[in-house]
Amino acid sequence: MSNKITKTDAEWRAELTPEEYRIMREKGTERAFTGEYYEHDADGVYRCAACGQPLFDSQTKYHSGSGWPSFYAPVAGENVDKAADFGHFMIRTEVKCSRCGAHLGHVFDDGPQPTGLRYCINSVSLEFAGREGEG
Repeated sequence: MSNKITKTDAEWRAELTPEEYRIMREKGTERAFTGEYYEHDADGVYRCAACGQPLFDSQTKYHSGSGWPSFYAPVAGENVDKAADFGHFMIRTEVKCSRCGAHLGHVFDDGPQPTGLRYCINSVSLEFAGREGEG
């Protein structure tokens, strides 16, 4: 799944719930410790909720205590884009789906080895697909 997806604002609004739109298209965030996947430990792959592109594998998920699902690496580097985010009086690195541009969350350099990264991702931006019948 490498083809770029481009849709109008109206098309995204029609396809996404208001909360999904607020987070994935307007760069919002869900409240800490409230996301569906925060304490989710099933085996499988987390995909972009907007386009289905594989983003993170459960084998790279860990409990960071941050309040959001955290991963130390994406499934493939080319599946996520990074951009400077200067909002909220901070300098952060935004993480977006490389296929559809959906806002996923942010990446920080305080994660575990082997990468030292913490991809702090909104559950709303993800859909989980379990392996071998897990969900």
